[in-house]
Amino acid sequence: MTEVRSNATRIWLLHAAVIVLLLAGNFLLPEYHRGMFSRALVLATYAMGYNLLFGYTGLLSLGHAMFFAAGMYGAGLPVYHLGWDVPLVFATGIAAAGLLSLAVGVLALRTTGVAFMIVTMMFAQIFFLATLYFTTWTRGEEGLVLQPTTRAIEFAGNTISLSDPSTRYLVALTLFAIVLLVSLRLVKSSFGRTLVAIRENEERVRMLGYNVFATKLLAVVFSGLVCGAAGAAYGLLFGYVGSGFASSQYSILALLYVLLGGAATTLGPLVGTLFMFYVIDYTSGLTSAYLLLVGVVLIILILFFPKGLLGTIREKWLPWLP
Repeated sequence: MTEVRSNATRIWLLHAAVIVLLLAGNFLLPEYHRGMFSRALVLATYAMGYNLLFGYTGLLSLGHAMFFAAGMYGAGLPVYHLGWDVPLVFATGIAAAGLLSLAVGVLALRTTGVAFMIVTMMFAQIFFLATLYFTTWTRGEEGLVLQPTTRAIEFAGNTISLSDPSTRYLVALTLFAIVLLVSLRLVKSSFGRTLVAIRENEERVRMLGYNVFATKLLAVVFSGLVCGAAGAAYGLLFGYVGSGFASSQYSILALLYVLLGGAATTLGPLVGTLFMFYVIDYTSGLTSAYLLLVGVVLIILILFFPKGLLGTIREKWLPWLP
């Protein structure tokens, strides 16, 4: 019992230290790297939503870009066309992703394994094509540019502009920190343990009397809500909403971030996202064929860290990592 409490304390202190360290980055990082971290924090939040479904529940989806883009369009369209306030459109973005994830989950969870992956990819492709078809509102690949004046929050007589680099970083960090702590609490709860049990042996969980379909549906919806929040934040913070974010590339990126950092680890999505960001940034400055170098780096990483960076560290040295 003492060891369990000690591990729980270490886990919460580790996550708090990561958040404090990231907060210090707002004041210590050069402007270029602060901008990189702002984007990475939002995309790491997106990857955390994906990790809940893939890492903890064992459901491989290739359609999560539609939830990310649903949040983005759910927030961006009302701002661009109707001039709604930022807090309201952030909520509409999350709601849009939540409703879409509920509808997709009810249908896609009738399948399992590879079939689930294919069905989610098909739904995502339909969503992507819809963003290209309704160009009157979405402007397709050209996208919507959200002006700084429409991305400001009036609070206590002051105007908070989301286009300000420091504000953007702090908002991205706040979203990331909230999702990180909620995810940590979730995976340590009985619900999180049920998700892991489903991943390991779904039939046994069903025999024990659990409603597996309802549990997996909740996981899909929660995952969609987190991804939608990340998408809404991305559009509002960086002022652009485009159909490219609904493409299969962004579904694959979420999977890649999680695999690099370590599936079923709470901090893995952050580590994987930052690693990928800086590998691409560094190699693109060396050669125009930087993707070849990125591929070599990823192969080396897989050879030495087969379960991702944090996943392998947990397996070999720190078994208490969540």
